[in-house]
Amino acid sequence: MIKHFLTGAAALALFACSQQSADDASAPAAVETKTDVTAPAPEPEPEIIAMSAEESLDAALASQSDEAKARYEWRHPKETLQFFGVEPGMTVVEVLPGGGWYTKILLPYLGSDGEVIGADYALDMWALFGDYAPNPEEQKNWATIWTSEAEAWRSADSAKVSAFVYGALPEEMKGTADAVLMVRALHHFNRFEGQGGYMTAALKDTMDVLKPGGIVGVVQHRGPAANSDAWAAGDNGYMKQDQVIAAFEAAGFELVDTSEINANPNDQPTEEEFVWRLPPALATSADNAELKAQMEAIGESDRMTLKFRKPS
Repeated sequence: MIKHFLTGAAALALFACSQQSADDASAPAAVETKTDVTAPAPEPEPEIIAMSAEESLDAALASQSDEAKARYEWRHPKETLQFFGVEPGMTVVEVLPGGGWYTKILLPYLGSDGEVIGADYALDMWALFGDYAPNPEEQKNWATIWTSEAEAWRSADSAKVSAFVYGALPEEMKGTADAVLMVRALHHFNRFEGQGGYMTAALKDTMDVLKPGGIVGVVQHRGPAANSDAWAAGDNGYMKQDQVIAAFEAAGFELVDTSEINANPNDQPTEEEFVWRLPPALATSADNAELKAQMEAIGESDRMTLKFRKPS
């Protein structure tokens, strides 16, 4: 605080004489008083404290629905995204995003500088799903439809959204992604590999959409190594870990690390079983309470978690 002291008179007067006309020569000079006024100190700017990546991820996870949170026990989204190195501001491709379970976490976590790009199976690959295939006319517009749906999940400070389908990667998206997430999506690519080279084509598009040094994060139902290769080709939902690693390395990716974050040793399927017998599908026990209890006791599938890199 600046204090003002007055010395002598209550105020200091400055006198100025002006040249007057002959008639006004005897008039007293005008008196000018100058007052020193000090402006108040400005208010300090409020301190802006940026959240760390972990705090941002915790906030994104906390904002999800109770139904989504019920899956955290098996999907381990925090540990999985941290293992893959996904951080705010990144551009992330999510393969087969569906109803947006991971998308709804990524949107607030990546923030306004980030982007989520949904990626769906090739149109002609969907035709091979038979009775499970979506309406082909609607599927032609999937990228537009999904982007519109995802826009409704955003807030003002969420990541942007866009989409493409495999086999039709837009030229402007090539080399733009920091990471691609393939969460329980590989088995369908692989099961139709012999009918159209869909696994090979998908890995080529994945390589093309990534920046040099970009990451592919894989979470995939893992079948026992002792089971036959034919059983683990994808029709039953399961693949073998060494099989997945070999496919990515053949496509030019480097294996960075593996994790047991999503492992479940209770899941030991025989060659007569498929993954959809387990929660949440429980496809074989809808009318069998005893079998349903057995499947629920096993829990969700055993899953490999693999981190690959596009060479720089």
